Amino acid sequence: MKRPETSPRKTATELGEVAAITPQTASGHLARLAAVGLITAEKQGRHRYHRLANPEVARMIESVMQIAGGLTLSAHRTGPNDAALRHARTCYDHLAGRLGVGIADALQASGAVEIADDAAALTAMGRARMQTLGILAADRDMHGRRPLCRPCLDWSERRPHLAGALGAAICTHALDQGWVRRRAGTRALEITPAGRIGFRQAFGVADAAG
Repeated sequence: MKRPETSPRKTATELGEVAAITPQTASGHLARLAAVGLITAEKQGRHRYHRLANPEVARMIESVMQIAGGLTLSAHRTGPNDAALRHARTCYDHLAGRLGVGIADALQASGAVEIADDAAALTAMGRARMQTLGILAADRDMHGRRPLCRPCLDWSERRPHLAGALGAAICTHALDQGWVRRRAGTRALEITPAGRIGFRQAFGVADAAG
């Protein structure tokens, strides 16, 4: 899950626009969330920027998203970065958008992961493959508190991408290898020329460039 210090920071006005409520109403909701320790805020200049308090909160939201998957989402669009966000972005600490869903589809098609309804599992072949690629360490604890592999409903594609420890490891690997770059001020990611090759060779994602 995305570390608190790197999680997206938004003002009450920005969050209000996404939720289609006034900044005053958003501020009231944010104050309640802060009071129970779910978010924190820091002041820079005239603005207060809010973010999730810790990785445990982010994991809780991941779980809630699974339940909310069957609900109708608002038609509100978040702005001019939507096309970039739909193509490739981070969802806390894992890859989302068409890129994330494409990776999940490719790994499932190859037998590396099994995805069914609200559950997912990394197969023995998949684990060996992730270790060969350097995405998972050979001595990784398979029984940690965080699920190794789980589906996360993608809000733009309406299909699952991979979350859990495996999803985070794939995202970290992609960033470390220079396959993707973060875009300033947004969760959108830019897929690099190296990434077009890397995602194709590692996962069989042929249309990573979009």
